[in-house]
Amino acid sequence: MARPAATPPTATPPMLRRVNAGKLLGVLAKAGVMTGTGLIEATGLTRATVHAVCNDLISMGWVVELDPGRDTSVGRPSRRFEYNSRAGCVLGIDIGAGKTTVLVTDLRGETIAKVVRSVSGDPTAADRTEIVHETVVEALETAQVTDAQVLAAGAGVAAPVDRDGNILVDDEFWRRFDTGLAPRLTVLHGWPVLLENDANLAALGEHWRGEGRNVGDLAVLLASERFGSGLMDSGRLLHGSRGGAGEMVYLKLVEGVGDTHGIARIARERGVAAVADPAVETALRTLAGDRPVTAELVFTAADAGDEVALGILEYVAGRTARVVATLGILFNPELIVLGGAVAEASKSLLPEIEEQLAGFTSTPPRVAVSSLGDAIVSVGAVRHALNYVEQNALDLRLSCRPG
Repeated sequence: MARPAATPPTATPPMLRRVNAGKLLGVLAKAGVMTGTGLIEATGLTRATVHAVCNDLISMGWVVELDPGRDTSVGRPSRRFEYNSRAGCVLGIDIGAGKTTVLVTDLRGETIAKVVRSVSGDPTAADRTEIVHETVVEALETAQVTDAQVLAAGAGVAAPVDRDGNILVDDEFWRRFDTGLAPRLTVLHGWPVLLENDANLAALGEHWRGEGRNVGDLAVLLASERFGSGLMDSGRLLHGSRGGAGEMVYLKLVEGVGDTHGIARIARERGVAAVADPAVETALRTLAGDRPVTAELVFTAADAGDEVALGILEYVAGRTARVVATLGILFNPELIVLGGAVAEASKSLLPEIEEQLAGFTSTPPRVAVSSLGDAIVSVGAVRHALNYVEQNALDLRLSCRPG
């Protein structure tokens, strides 16, 4: 015998109030100043409901009411409401292999403080956690923000992270980031830490404030030391069953690529080899002097017309075109954005990449270079934290709550 359909839960007044509050807060968080009429049009709620719920949000500290200002309409001036971006703060943390970056922002994502610390050698998991903690403490002190004002932190690591915030440790490099960071920081500071893959956060950052704004089908390719990609389908991040969507270990199987080494590493290693060969004449030797050869020096020498550097970048562009083509073929994004520390310099590679890309796939995506620079992951981490705050606002207590 078929079971009767389950009776849907009754929508009680408190439940409806909560749903309506979430709807209004979601609109205000993404808008500027809005009148009651504007909120009615944006949400479909009645005037009485909008005003009642806004009163609740004002009392909780999430919304502020502004002076009516000039109003030429007949009758009572319209009430004007604004999301209280100063109600708290969030952190965006980028835990890279060579440095840790912490951004402190308000609830609209405007930066209050930024602190960067270099990481030398090959720190243990415990050492890395301590470095992150010290960087966070310095950033909070710089911003003059207390732990009570922080509502959440997003944190990016160069390893796959599943939907529950667990790091996939199947690879030796990934295990270096299995630091117990999230629970450790929560114990020390009291706010939640939302762990995510760095390339996924880069995709969030680009979709929010970069070249990928208004692009639903987007891939962001972190291309400095190692290739990694963050993927969005119709504006939604792709994780895969264990957080491995977008991981690029498969490049070891791709002809003409063979490993996951990124643009900066390949350019640097080929530049070092050229300088070390006394038979090779190159301006790189003079530019470097007693300093180590870097990818930036290779790009500089190429800009000056050095034939060796130009040859290195031609090779790098061809290799990168193959990497971009695999993403284009497998995921069919509208846009692929190159990001990371060498993104700005990589603009010079775009013409060669685009020319070769057309020969690899009949549906080549558009290719762009990120304008977010080395902040791409930390900006995405801020967006990740803001998403959490907006989704859980009614369960969070604000330190600046009125009264």
